[in-house]
Amino acid sequence: MLALRKRKATWRTVLCLAAALMLCSADRAAASAAGKADPLAARKELYEQMSAATGIPWFRFAAIDQYERTIAKKKSAKEAPDSSRITGISIPAPVWAGPLNPDQADTSPESISFFGGMGYDGSGDGNADPDNDADLLYSMARHLLKYGTSASDFSIGIWEYYHNGRAAQRVNQFARLYEHFGRLDLSGSAFPLPIGNSYAYRSTWGTGRSWGGARIHEGTDLFAPHGMPVRSTCFGIVETKGWNRYGGWRIGIRDIENRYHYYAHLSGYDKSVARGDIVTPGQIVGWVGSSGYGSPGTQGKFPPHLHYGIYRDRGITEWAFDPYPLLKQWENQEYRARKNKKSR
Repeated sequence: MLALRKRKATWRTVLCLAAALMLCSADRAAASAAGKADPLAARKELYEQMSAATGIPWFRFAAIDQYERTIAKKKSAKEAPDSSRITGISIPAPVWAGPLNPDQADTSPESISFFGGMGYDGSGDGNADPDNDADLLYSMARHLLKYGTSASDFSIGIWEYYHNGRAAQRVNQFARLYEHFGRLDLSGSAFPLPIGNSYAYRSTWGTGRSWGGARIHEGTDLFAPHGMPVRSTCFGIVETKGWNRYGGWRIGIRDIENRYHYYAHLSGYDKSVARGDIVTPGQIVGWVGSSGYGSPGTQGKFPPHLHYGIYRDRGITEWAFDPYPLLKQWENQEYRARKNKKSR
């Protein structure tokens, strides 16, 4: 009886998956023919259809896909992915086909399974194609379901796939952001200080530092009155909060593009913001101060200012880049928005 129930459940899953993928293929073909395809809408639709078929929430598929996009290296024109692809997930050939498989381009589900590969046929065409979005997502789902369906099981499954604790952390952060906002577009931004004429800044990237040994300045200093509000520049999740001997009271926020936004030398934090919280562009996270360059509580070794830095995670390394162009862009956007609002 139990075996019969399992067979029925499996058959229902297969039917659901097949129907979802046929619908998805038809929708994508129509959208492509009309020349009006919305990449984000198409992606979310595919995630939701695969979720209905496998029971894995759509935002977990979205999080894996987004993480893969943020760590992908820039490819040449010859290596560019198929334009028909919707997802950015890429599974290495030895993992897909099996490390001992003599045919690393194998698409046969039977031989891939024999050699312990990860690839499955998710589209129902009889092939396990690593360039097929449905096959990729279904194969990832099969991997994850080996560990269970809870949030902690998902974390274990992600770690077992990447064997990288930081990758598991990022994917979980992205999943939380997508689940919280219920959409894929989290591209809004804000200038880190209330715009006006009470602050001053210029590009200070790469200049030498006067304290803490030989190092360069990895950010932009925005000089402002003590106590001026400091705002989140993005939709993100608070990754770090507390004392740093260089940055004083600082807070770090991770956004959906896998960028780490670093706010240092604060005089204090907004009490409603804690590590692990989700924030939005323009939300107050703290106040300008002059903390740092010493043990916890050190203040006043330099004029009050906000040190703003931004770092990008590429999977293995995380590196800083000059935030000045982004700061000017965000500031100008807010000025234009304010002007347009007044002219209405």
